[in-house]
Amino acid sequence: MSILRRDLVKVGAGLSLLGASGSLAHAQSAPAQPETPQPNPMPKPVPFDDKTVRNIAQALSKKSYAGPSQDMPSAIANMDFDQFRSIAYNPDKALWHNDKLAFDVEFFPRGFLYKPRIGMNEVVNGQSTPVPYDPDLFTYGNPVLRVTDDLGFAGLRLRYAINTPGVMEECAVFLGASYFRAVAKGQNYGLSARGFANGTGDSKGEEFALFREFWLEKPEPGVNSIVIHALLDSPSVVGAFRFTIRPGDTTVFDVQTSFFPRQSITQAGIAPLTGMFYFDTNERNHVDDWRPAAHDSEALQIWTGAGQQLYRPLVNPTLLQFSAFTDSSPQGFGLMQRKRSFQDYQDLALNYEKRPSLWIEPIGNWNDGAVDLVEIPTPNEVNDNIVSFWRPKEPLKEGQEYAFTYRMYWSWDTPWPTHLARVAATRVGAVVDHPEARFFVIDFTGEPFHNVPQDAHFHLLPQSTPGTIRNVVVEPNPQINGWRTTFEFVPGDAKMCELQAQLANDQGPISEKWMYHWTP
Repeated sequence: MSILRRDLVKVGAGLSLLGASGSLAHAQSAPAQPETPQPNPMPKPVPFDDKTVRNIAQALSKKSYAGPSQDMPSAIANMDFDQFRSIAYNPDKALWHNDKLAFDVEFFPRGFLYKPRIGMNEVVNGQSTPVPYDPDLFTYGNPVLRVTDDLGFAGLRLRYAINTPGVMEECAVFLGASYFRAVAKGQNYGLSARGFANGTGDSKGEEFALFREFWLEKPEPGVNSIVIHALLDSPSVVGAFRFTIRPGDTTVFDVQTSFFPRQSITQAGIAPLTGMFYFDTNERNHVDDWRPAAHDSEALQIWTGAGQQLYRPLVNPTLLQFSAFTDSSPQGFGLMQRKRSFQDYQDLALNYEKRPSLWIEPIGNWNDGAVDLVEIPTPNEVNDNIVSFWRPKEPLKEGQEYAFTYRMYWSWDTPWPTHLARVAATRVGAVVDHPEARFFVIDFTGEPFHNVPQDAHFHLLPQSTPGTIRNVVVEPNPQINGWRTTFEFVPGDAKMCELQAQLANDQGPISEKWMYHWTP
């Protein structure tokens, strides 16, 4: 579960706004530091509880944003990708390595795209102490990269015996801006989450907040969960996060947040998800590739507050596309990876079939808003081009506090089964001798097709705004123990169309609602 080059590159734009930080909990009485850091005595522990980071965030929000320096020694100031990758943390020196706990923690060096100094603290028995930096925590592919300055860290990786008893492996990483990601048992890294989004898809540019400090609560022996606190900061908002992480067959994050805007925010993104969609059978018109598909996620899925189940296949558009699914107190949403066979991707190196789905379950009443989806054109699979999040209807106002609690499921599917038929595949192609039309194929599988009598009858409820749907066919698909529906879609002169379809029997719909955003 190594870091791919795409994962390193994707956060570069966000780091230009933000800088390094030392421990804010200890900074109140600390003297100004010289340009070249000097060895300091070990700071004394300070009290820490569940209100500490919230209180720091609230106090910080009342001050103007001041991005700390990203200066680094000249020997490593211009470190490239390969040099950064050649610096490895020594696993024998991981935090808690010798304490016989379920978790230990390794840290990332600063350099390349990751120049901000991120504060790291250990919390034991209600007392917080900074994690000391030592250059010999790392091994170096090139000895020139080892400098003796007190550099500090860029991020952290959490390790747990997630696949094999007694064998510690990465299960979660926090690195770059407010990005973090995790895996369930048997999975490889794929999509990422973020702490906060602001202005995603806006032509004026997006602001990237930064997790500038972490507090790691040392778990008790035999406990298979860990609590990590994080302080988020940006020119427009300060936030306090509390993550309770439980790795396993599904890796679960319980997330408690408090946001303190420095200024009113009209395009706030709560629980943002970030992934990559390059192509699949529904969208490969401008792709010349030997594989059947390449993506971290294939669809946005939403369970609305009213109980509707929506499924929206992703696309790689020629122009940026923004979609909003208005709702009130949604039951959940996520970027999903349903295709789980090697045959779906045929990629021995990247194993897209093992990438996580990530489902967000709001806890409490999130009121009115929308699940937003931003799809950005990409010419390859290097770029993360898909972003989805909850956008509150009302702006976040300066000087106020906003709390959002949610549960994240890094998993193979949604956390709960459904009695509805589900979309197994969406395919789109040309219609022979009819260049004005597009041919859609939607396969459905699931519970409604268990023990179906031979004379079973299903029909499709299609809709297009604008455009026309014609020549609808619904028939069994024994290859998947499901049913297939096909139709021709004629957009006419429209430059954008919204399509919907549900499979139904004589009593009404029996499937989730398939939705599709079509452009030429």
